[in-house]
Amino acid sequence: MRHRMVAILASLLVVLSPATAARAADDPLLDQLKAVPGLSVVSDTQGAGYRFFVLTYRQPADHRHPGRGTYEQRLTLLHRSSTSPTVLYTNGYGLAASPRASETEPTRLLAANQVSVEHRFFTPSRPAPADWSDLDIWQEATDEHRIVTALKGVYSGRWIQTGASKGGMTSVYHRRFYPGDVDGVVAYVAPDDVINPIDGAYDKFFDTVGTASCRAALDDVQREALGRRDRLVARLQADAAANGWTFSGSIGTADRSFEMTVLDTVWAFWQYSSAADCATVPATTATDEQLYGWIDSVAGWSFYTDQGLEPYWPYYYQAAGQLGWPSLRFDHLRGLRHYPGLYTANSSLPPELRRRHNPVPMIDVDLWVRTVSERMLFVYGENDPWSAERFTPSRRDSALYVAPGANHGANISKLNAADAAEATAALRRWAGVPATFAAKQAADLPLDDMLGDRRRVH
Repeated sequence: MRHRMVAILASLLVVLSPATAARAADDPLLDQLKAVPGLSVVSDTQGAGYRFFVLTYRQPADHRHPGRGTYEQRLTLLHRSSTSPTVLYTNGYGLAASPRASETEPTRLLAANQVSVEHRFFTPSRPAPADWSDLDIWQEATDEHRIVTALKGVYSGRWIQTGASKGGMTSVYHRRFYPGDVDGVVAYVAPDDVINPIDGAYDKFFDTVGTASCRAALDDVQREALGRRDRLVARLQADAAANGWTFSGSIGTADRSFEMTVLDTVWAFWQYSSAADCATVPATTATDEQLYGWIDSVAGWSFYTDQGLEPYWPYYYQAAGQLGWPSLRFDHLRGLRHYPGLYTANSSLPPELRRRHNPVPMIDVDLWVRTVSERMLFVYGENDPWSAERFTPSRRDSALYVAPGANHGANISKLNAADAAEATAALRRWAGVPATFAAKQAADLPLDDMLGDRRRVH
């Protein structure tokens, strides 16, 4: 009887699931991933010419004291071929709640594999309990170093790192601390706030960007909004009551939230709009409803609320302590502001997370990039506020490009033809890909915009 049951089960395996049985018996990639210590496979999706994995990797909460607890860092893997180059993508924030297969620009230009990493302390990649002093640029760079080291056993080809905005900054920091991990870096719209109080570059940007008439119209919007504070704050309070927004956890009050949003409006306009959108700026004769609605469409009244800010606390914590935060004069708003010291990163944090700024890390990174870094491309947008303070690359096979008229979404494709060709050639040379290589066009893989932010954050 026992022998008969074994025979029946064996025949069922062959008859009912031959494909499943074959894959279970012969999946070297999955076997390799599962063999990496600390790496767990959450999901595995098969696409046309690629596989897409959601993974977690066990990291020390504090790399200086690895015995003091761990956390699971979320990452995704877009796999094409073990012989292709691999792009390490750091967006500086969290991955999407339901990660999807998508490509960065370097990934598409190289037809590469792509490893996307969620930044530590963005949920769910946060230690529990969380010691926020473990959130700094060296700790995250060491997270990435361990991931690259672990996966080089699977992908032995050349590695390129990329990221935009805060993700671009993150890629620079990784390169600074572990320069041998990857073969080149493409950092998009990455600010370099070397000494936080010295932010004249941002004021100069807003004095010169676009046309004089557009700048004047945007300044008028801010003056009008602050001049109508009582009526517009009442609208914000009504929206808060209707939507369940609160203010006491970080920004403090609806009035402070209102002022911060108004201060952000011009920045947000240039960050994500274009010169052509100047025609949409409301006139000083606009009604309260029109003015309130336009500011909402540009800056978003819901952002400076407890619900809008909490997901970004790790960013503001880093900005307050290490990364820096643009300080603007707002000369045209004298006499209209109620909170002169409001426009800081600490204003968006709960009191227990506010901290003093330490200028040393950014000075160190800036000096390293200027002098000894190599194989680094920096791409900036001409009309992007975050591009006002830029890294200065060394002359060691590195370059800086500016996309004409581009905003915070600047990339290689938006450069002029000569610069785009030069940048692409350098990227492919670093990755060991022929200069004549045709970029892969995959309809089922959207091009990732590489920006994890949609408001006045990097």
